[in-house]
Amino acid sequence: MMDEVRELAILRVTEQGESEVEDVVAREFPFTIILDNQELVTLLCTPQNLEYLAIGFLFAEGLIKNKGEIRKITLDDRRGVVRVETEGDKGVAAELLFKRLITSGCGRGAAFYSAADTTNQARVESQMKISAGEVFALAKEFQHRSQVYRTTGGVHSAALCDTKGILIFAEDIGRHNAIDKIFGECILKDIPTDDRIIITSGRISSEILLKIARRNIPILISKSAPTDLAVGLAAGLGVTLIGFVRGRRMNVYTDGWRVIGE
Repeated sequence: MMDEVRELAILRVTEQGESEVEDVVAREFPFTIILDNQELVTLLCTPQNLEYLAIGFLFAEGLIKNKGEIRKITLDDRRGVVRVETEGDKGVAAELLFKRLITSGCGRGAAFYSAADTTNQARVESQMKISAGEVFALAKEFQHRSQVYRTTGGVHSAALCDTKGILIFAEDIGRHNAIDKIFGECILKDIPTDDRIIITSGRISSEILLKIARRNIPILISKSAPTDLAVGLAAGLGVTLIGFVRGRRMNVYTDGWRVIGE
């Protein structure tokens, strides 16, 4: 965990007075992705599982379509640079770089996102179902999984699950990055995501929802809130969106037929 945190001397002030103590904070690390010799984006992230983050980001933004397109990945984790070479050296069109926007994500996330992305995305056609008890059990397991969060309170978490438990877990200062790390690991290790569940600690915005739908994942769970655009997008793309999972309570915003009673 040492790569993800840093110890600092701080002044702690309480009702009882002041004291100098050692505290632990999450690290923030600039990470540049170069695609076919073209500098694409610099993400602010937690310096862990950087290859997964790079590949997950490229797939989530539609810049790589399948694992077979990847020819070589060269990571310099000291300088914070990764070079991804693809078959055919496709590059990135100038108009795509122009439309890059800063998302609502913490960690100042970036995305190549437009309204056309939502209209061109196929619906998630899955008959998968989950019980309310399974949702609560997954949320409880998820809550106790993040060591960095318990230490610093300064990161987001994400997990790929089935109805029985967590399959892959990742954490990052950015909620987008945590999800991209999950998908990057799935892509590089050929781990299927169909009929799977994503749990996130962060707010569900429209670009998060689109990342999920692109991986054909039918159920998205968060302990936090969705935005109105995310709810509308989930309804249009056939994703069951569950928010505010706290204890034995939750809000099911869309496609509630997938959530069955006890």
